[in-house]
Amino acid sequence: MNHPVKNDLNFKLKNFFGYDSFRPGQLEIIQHLLNGEDVLAVMPTGAGKSLCFQLPALIQSFKTIIISPLVALMNDQTAALRDLGVEVELIHSGRDYEENAQSWRNFATGDVKILYMSPERLMQSRMLMALESLDIGMFVVDEAHCISKWGAGFRPDYEALSRLRGLFPNTILAAFTATADRATRVDINQKLSGGNARQILKGFGRDNLSLAVYPKKELKKNLIEYLNQKAHQSGIVYCLSRNETDEIAEYLNKEGFSAIAYHAGKTTEYRNSAQDRFMTEDGLIMVATIAFGMGIDKSDIRFVIHASLPGSIEAYYQEIGRAGRDGKPADTVLFFGLSDLIKRQRMIFEGDGADQFKVLEYKRLEALTGYCETVKCRKVALLSYFDEESEPCGNCDNCMTPPIVEDQTSQAVMLLSAIKQTGEFFGSSHIIDIVRGGETAKIKEKGHNSLESFGEGARYSKSFFQGLIRQLISSGILTVNLERFGAVQLMQKAYEVVEGREQFFARAHVERSPPKTLNRDTGRNIGEGPETILFQSLKALRLEIAREKGVPAYVIFSDRTLEDMSIKKPKTKSDFLLVTGVGNKKLIEYYESFSELIKQVKVNTPES
Repeated sequence: MNHPVKNDLNFKLKNFFGYDSFRPGQLEIIQHLLNGEDVLAVMPTGAGKSLCFQLPALIQSFKTIIISPLVALMNDQTAALRDLGVEVELIHSGRDYEENAQSWRNFATGDVKILYMSPERLMQSRMLMALESLDIGMFVVDEAHCISKWGAGFRPDYEALSRLRGLFPNTILAAFTATADRATRVDINQKLSGGNARQILKGFGRDNLSLAVYPKKELKKNLIEYLNQKAHQSGIVYCLSRNETDEIAEYLNKEGFSAIAYHAGKTTEYRNSAQDRFMTEDGLIMVATIAFGMGIDKSDIRFVIHASLPGSIEAYYQEIGRAGRDGKPADTVLFFGLSDLIKRQRMIFEGDGADQFKVLEYKRLEALTGYCETVKCRKVALLSYFDEESEPCGNCDNCMTPPIVEDQTSQAVMLLSAIKQTGEFFGSSHIIDIVRGGETAKIKEKGHNSLESFGEGARYSKSFFQGLIRQLISSGILTVNLERFGAVQLMQKAYEVVEGREQFFARAHVERSPPKTLNRDTGRNIGEGPETILFQSLKALRLEIAREKGVPAYVIFSDRTLEDMSIKKPKTKSDFLLVTGVGNKKLIEYYESFSELIKQVKVNTPES
């Protein structure tokens, strides 16, 4: 006999969300919350985190407040819940006073028991005093890495949430994030629950994602060659700066692609419009800084490209996690160059924060550099950072084209000797010019053409030495001293190599071709013919309804639901309820329009 609570959960799951079963990890988290336990859940993007706190909020009689960092994220999640027939309110700075006041009245009087809020609004003294008189049963902190100074995307306003446990000692605290290393998890747990939350980590592995890293050389040309293989597919290109974002978006549009630039320098109206277009139009490329992406629920993103180096493995993992949320194959490509590494180091060095924070950020950047230069399976390297073991994926660039590793001790000694002979005062470009025998004005001025190391590596290309320096840095043999304006300097390990006590093995230098689509099948796999015609017709109807309602298309139905609908071709209301993602409210709201379209398309297809 099934437990009555479990029966209720399964009933609610189908009734409200239209799903017949839970995804891995969801039921475990939900049951802990229903038992009144504090929870810190780390789940990969696309694993269904929001359902883990939304369903308990529906089940329980108490009030729930969900804290979210982005206005767009709150708007989208509340719109999706309302379309499911769930009464929900929200309060944030993007709404006018009367709208927020009415939402508060609906929540305070008990007409609505779920309220979305920004941390800035929640942690105001008047709001906290008002909440003390209400039965707040659960606080949910979404994107919880923002609370930790050790986490990617820290926000000071989020840190104030650490006061909640003292103010509401009997209230459940639930925290959710897609990425957090051990230090970040400990910090979140300590701040929200005094270290007492049950930590639940679900597999970071995403088998449908291919992983690849390429040298950042002729970036625009390589982007075009790659994107030509991705015609009519949606994707994201992440850039380091606003200028780079605008420049690449403009270039892609000139080359015939449909691209939008997105960064914090754009107006709110522009960003909202850009996000709406990306969520509803096919084949659109979003060129963006990290200002874009948190909470994006677009299932058919087929590629994520990093035109510049991210700030950490956490940031990288979260950003590539936006690809392939439908479970189908998707590509991730990172272009890695030494100049980007130095820029990232400088951003840390010149940024705010205590020295302890900067040291940890350096370590995270070093870990990402090591990932970029690894010669083993990239999935194995990536998951090991999150304390998770994995077998080689067979689907990354290193697995598909295993790199050749060779003894490059003598070439490394050329560089290390030049660095030592010049007093460790110069950047990588000047050191490379020395070992290659360059007759530059700077070399002549400094007299570096008389050094023993001058010209020793004349037979090697500049790109060879650039790659070698990156690998020496990632191996802890060299470091970049930003206080000396980016001078490369020797670490202790360097002397072991120079003195012949250690050998240095590195990836053999090969002029690598532009990135290719690694996955053989990046389509939707719903077949040819009538199903494809019906699927496109269903998407068009969904977009029409979404525009009428003023909500993102996925709020109406996900691509997964439309695919299932195009295959099952439901004829009756009972059939319609068997489609994944269709609950009672969506049955009432959309059966007539979608079933009518299915009949029309079936009549018009050749096999009818």
